Amino acid sequence: MNVNNAKIIWKEIQKTGDFLKGKLPDHPNHPKGRNPYAHVALEVKNHFGMTYKNIPDEKFNDVINYLEEIKSNPE
Repeated sequence: MNVNNAKIIWKEIQKTGDFLKGKLPDHPNHPKGRNPYAHVALEVKNHFGMTYKNIPDEKFNDVINYLEEIKSNPE
């Protein structure tokens, strides 16, 4: 992904993390609470099979749409 698109995606990941603060369900592996930013970054990596910086520019809109899905279904 080009630098400009990667910056936009990172800002959207941060906004999604902000939105999920306090909304993720409790998990026994995270007794002090879950990190929503790490959760979002990991969800993107798992869904696309690579970090957000390595996703092709052609999938930019797919990443944005997926971040909206994460907001709708926090897990």
